[in-house]
Amino acid sequence: MFQYTVRNIVYSFGDLKTLLAKASPYRTGDALAGVCADSYEERVAAQIALADVPLKTFLNEAIIPYEKDEITRLIIDSHDASAFNLISHLTVGGFRDWLLSDETDTTTLKSIEACVTPEMAAAVSKLMRNQDLIAVAKKCEVITKFRNTIGLKGHFSTRLQPNHPTDDPKGIAASIIDGLLYGSGDAVIGINPATDSPAAVQNLLMLIDAIREQFDIPTQSCVLSHVTTTLELINKGAPVDLCFQSIGGTEVTNSSFGINIALLNEAYEATLSLKRGTIGENVMYFETGQGSELSANGHHGVDQQTCEVRGYAIARKYKPLLVNTVVGFIGPEYLYDGKQIIRAALEDHFCGKLLGLPMGVDVCYTNHAEADQDDMDNLLTLLGVAGCNFIMGIPGSDDIMLNYQSTSFHDALYLRKVLGLRPAPEFEQWLIKQGIVDEVGTLTGANNTKLLNLIARM
Repeated sequence: MFQYTVRNIVYSFGDLKTLLAKASPYRTGDALAGVCADSYEERVAAQIALADVPLKTFLNEAIIPYEKDEITRLIIDSHDASAFNLISHLTVGGFRDWLLSDETDTTTLKSIEACVTPEMAAAVSKLMRNQDLIAVAKKCEVITKFRNTIGLKGHFSTRLQPNHPTDDPKGIAASIIDGLLYGSGDAVIGINPATDSPAAVQNLLMLIDAIREQFDIPTQSCVLSHVTTTLELINKGAPVDLCFQSIGGTEVTNSSFGINIALLNEAYEATLSLKRGTIGENVMYFETGQGSELSANGHHGVDQQTCEVRGYAIARKYKPLLVNTVVGFIGPEYLYDGKQIIRAALEDHFCGKLLGLPMGVDVCYTNHAEADQDDMDNLLTLLGVAGCNFIMGIPGSDDIMLNYQSTSFHDALYLRKVLGLRPAPEFEQWLIKQGIVDEVGTLTGANNTKLLNLIARM
C-alpha cells in the first residue's frame, strides 16, 4: 500500500501497478482502460508517492506475476545484480536526480543499461518534465552496426520507407531513388509490404538487394513481414539482412501478434547465421507503440507507457540494429492529440535509450487525431536535440499504403542542417562519392543519371 495526503485527503494506491498508472501523465488510452488518475490532484499525489519508492521494490513486486508472463520472467531472470549496486540505494526520485546530475555521464549510463528494469525506467520517466527526458536521453549513446554505423553522437539516420499500396516494383524503386537522392536510407531501406505472402516479400527483398548491390550502397534492407514469413524465406535462401517484428510488453499481447520469445530466439539465430553484415552483427529490427496491449486486451491493468517499456526488455535481449516506436500510429483512442503524442515519444525514446536500445521514432499521426504537421515539426526537433538515432523518410511525409502522416526526406535534411548532424559515416562517404552531397553534407542538386536510369529500365 502506497499513500500520500493532500489537504487532509489521503490518496491510497493498493499496489505498485496502480501507483504507476495513477502517476502517469494523462492520455486517452489509460482513460479508456480505466487505470488513470481521477483528477490532477490524485496524479500529483501518486507522483509524490512514487518518488519515495526504493528502486529495490521493483525487483520484489512484479506488476504482472512472474508465473503468468514470460516477459516478467525475462526481466527478472536477466537482471544484472552487480551493475545494480551503483544505484540500488536510490528511490525513484533519487534516481531522477542522479540521472540528471552532471556527474552521471555517457559512460556511467552505459554501465547501468542491464540493471535498469523497464518498470524502473517507466517510473522515473513519470517524474520527469519533457526537458528532463531530453537531457538524459541526450547523454545516452547506443551504437549499432551492420553495413554502417548507427547512433554515433553528431550523427542522425533515416529509414527510407518506400511503401506502395500494391507493392509495384517501379513505384517502390522510384521512391527508393528519390530518398537516396535526398540522402535518406542509412538506417535501413525498409518496406511495409501490402501482403505478407512469402513470394511477394521475397520479390521485394530481391528488388532492394539488387539496387543496393548495383550501387554498392553501405546500408541494409528489410521487408517488414511477420517473423514466420522471414524465417521461411531465410530457409529458402532469400537475401534477408534484418529480421523484423512488432512486439508488445505482455505475453498476451505478443500471443496476439503470433509470437513468443522462443520464436524470436529461432529467428535471431537464423538471421545471424546468414552473416550478411560487413562491419557488425546487429540483425534485428523491432517496432513498438503505446496502446498495443490495450488493443490486444492484454494490459493486465498496467498503464500503456509501462507496458510499452516492458516490450523493450524483449528488444534488449537480441541486441537489435534498430528499434522504433510508431508513436502516433494507433490513433487518438490511445494518444489523443499533439501534446500526448509528443510526451509519449519523448518518454519512449528516453526509456529505450536508458535500457541500452538504439531508439528511433516514427514521428507520426493518423488523420483523425487532433494533431498536425506543426506538432510533428516540434516533436522532430525535440527528438533531434535528444539524440534520437533515426526517424522515417517517406515521400511527401504521406504513407500511401499505411495511410498515415509521418516525416519526409526534407524533414531529415532540415534536422541535419539546423542541428549540424550527419548521416552514418559510411553512408555519407557513399553520398559524397555519388555526388549527391558535398564534403560538408549539403545536397549538390545534381541529378544522378545512373540512379535515375535504373527506374527507366524497370
